[in-house]
Amino acid sequence: MKGKAVGRSLPRFDAREKVAGEALYPGDFHQEGALTMKLLYAGRPHARVIRVDATVAKALPGVEAVLTSLDVPVNEYGLQYPDQPVLCGPAAPDASWQKEGVDVVRFVGDQVAAVVATDEDTAERALALVQVEYEDLPVVTDPRDALRQEAPALHPDYPGIPQHPELVFERNLVSRHRIRRGDVEAALLQADVVVESTYEIPGQEHAYLQPEAGLAYLDEEGRITVIVAGQWAHEDQAQIAHALGVPEDRIRVIYPAIGGAFGGREDMSVQIVLALAAQRLGKPVKIVWSREESILGHHKRHRMCVLARWAAAKDGTLLAAECDVIADAGAYVYTTNKVMGNVLLTINGPYRIPNVRTEVLAAYTNNTPGGAFRGFGAPQGNFVAESQMDKLAEALGMDPVELRLRNLVAGDDPMPWGKPLPDDARGLQQCLVAAAEAVGWRRNDGETPSRSALFESQGAAGAGDPPYLRRGVGITLGFKNVGYSFGYHDNAWAGLELYGSTEIERVVAYAASADVGQGTRTVIRQMVAEALEVPVDRIDLRPVDTLSSRSAGSVSASRMTYMIGNAVRGAAAAVLQKWHDEERPARAEYTYLAPQTTQIDSETGYGHPNFSYGYVAIAAEVAVDMQTGVCTYPRIVCANDVGQAINPRLVEGQVEGGVVQAFGWATTENFIEVDGVPLTRTFSTYLMPTIEDIPDRVETILIENAEPHGPWGARGMGEMPFIAVASALHCALRRATGIWYNAFPFNSERILCGLKGYVPGRDRQAEA
Repeated sequence: MKGKAVGRSLPRFDAREKVAGEALYPGDFHQEGALTMKLLYAGRPHARVIRVDATVAKALPGVEAVLTSLDVPVNEYGLQYPDQPVLCGPAAPDASWQKEGVDVVRFVGDQVAAVVATDEDTAERALALVQVEYEDLPVVTDPRDALRQEAPALHPDYPGIPQHPELVFERNLVSRHRIRRGDVEAALLQADVVVESTYEIPGQEHAYLQPEAGLAYLDEEGRITVIVAGQWAHEDQAQIAHALGVPEDRIRVIYPAIGGAFGGREDMSVQIVLALAAQRLGKPVKIVWSREESILGHHKRHRMCVLARWAAAKDGTLLAAECDVIADAGAYVYTTNKVMGNVLLTINGPYRIPNVRTEVLAAYTNNTPGGAFRGFGAPQGNFVAESQMDKLAEALGMDPVELRLRNLVAGDDPMPWGKPLPDDARGLQQCLVAAAEAVGWRRNDGETPSRSALFESQGAAGAGDPPYLRRGVGITLGFKNVGYSFGYHDNAWAGLELYGSTEIERVVAYAASADVGQGTRTVIRQMVAEALEVPVDRIDLRPVDTLSSRSAGSVSASRMTYMIGNAVRGAAAAVLQKWHDEERPARAEYTYLAPQTTQIDSETGYGHPNFSYGYVAIAAEVAVDMQTGVCTYPRIVCANDVGQAINPRLVEGQVEGGVVQAFGWATTENFIEVDGVPLTRTFSTYLMPTIEDIPDRVETILIENAEPHGPWGARGMGEMPFIAVASALHCALRRATGIWYNAFPFNSERILCGLKGYVPGRDRQAEA
């Protein structure tokens, strides 16, 4: 039910200034006398830095400084584990901080020097004058090779990985997750159908509109202040302080308008080097990356290869699922260990499977690091699970929607990790049926599911189509956690101030939640207005600034509406009590603690890893030109259980954006690295879909099952629309062409190769 503010499609409060070009992004900030910074990238995937000589560069008129590894007080950083140098190179022999390996570059985007000059042209010329002597080292780019005992060690051993006697991989292991449930081998022997497939899942470039940029300076109190785009201001503050060897309260981080993130800004980019330069020079310093620098310098979606064997009885009951995953972590950990945890939880789908064996390994390589990207491992896991479900349905001669409905978890049904989903999960069935019915599916009568008319009619040309055109529909289901996982006690802070005499005339709200384009700051205003029962136009939401706000956590894991909404409700209750007690102005703050989760057992995978989940289903229609491989996409339908849409129009925007972004990953985008060197480093070679390429229609179906602990019943949904798009397109292409591709992007070249008879990694199917 709509309230005064919650549930209404109110306009974004920042819409006018963004449309008018008046909103200030990090690259728009300037101070009198600001210097310009340019970074020297290694340009090679693996080498030891023997010497960095900046003598000639420093002598160039206009050059203020050339910073190297010798200038970094604590030369390490990392969101999960500090395994990356700020600037690669030797440490000073008498330095108080020493660490093995900081003189090694491990991918082409590692940085070796930072030039600070009076203008960009001078900085560019100085970069070319910095002389670096390298000793090239062996390059490892295949994670399967990296895990072999004979592979060169790219890092010291990553700590905290549980070891097991049967684990044959000992080199370059970044993370390891497993589930062991039941007796998979016995179930495979008893099954009527076993489907075995090998999948190759690609990476993806975030391609946010605003490249990395920022301005650093000393504020009036001497604090090192960094204006930058990120996803968690207080984490940026902590990492900057660590690398500079100063207390956190000497670092101030401010987020202005942010031009997209999608997980790409979870890890650091320009923050530390900007702060270092401002500290050393006592002057403001600015940097703006080019698009090529952005593509080289930040992480990508994880690539992975998967071997999956799934088994079912002839009545469609799932009996077993076995999955082996090897993922490419790239040069540094970043968030690999957490992403792989999500792969573990999603790769078997939301289904009752009594026997499960899942092994998820990730390895260091000399490729661009893998890290957070919208969906955070769930899209990769979903591609495997939903492709396997359709293959089983086909092998059994059953309707693929009915097969899913027959095996969906509900109520107290345990997931493969031994616990049920924390709500009744009815949204799973509702989303699946809603998306399927939107494209013409109807439930069959009778106890034994058969193929519905929708699927029987596919693979043929439609009425009025030319004879070389074939059509298909894919319908897939997805889920993902909301909030942080695996034992971390998720939290978020909000503060409120009420001003007025007899009534609340003005509200000042503090919440350090980044708005990366999704409209979070608008939604916060709506939730504050609803909680205080005041008009939205009385809410003054202050900018994200570590000086005035405590941490709200990262804008990731589809968590921010859920977490900050609960923090706002707590702060509102506290401040209203003070207001009713005649305190003027009234001030209160509140830190919300989410329901506790647990780590999963390192041997069985059992545990309670998440406190909330989101549910989504996708129905995708495709038309394939069988002569050329060119595809068109008449429609994609996304049914999403959002709990409560705080702002329905913004939710629809998230659905449409997520679907189209996933469509690009599935159909055109192809981040190519050869021997550790990216070849697709501009938008002329990394091809994103244009308005001419995207589906003719993206239809949104909003389902609202209140999340028991969510604010006003809201559950996170920002990542959900992305999750099941690639799998739905895969299944649709199968029905149009008769081919399982098992790898993507599904560009015309790949489609045509399949039509001509070349598809690597053919499936194997066995009937007991």
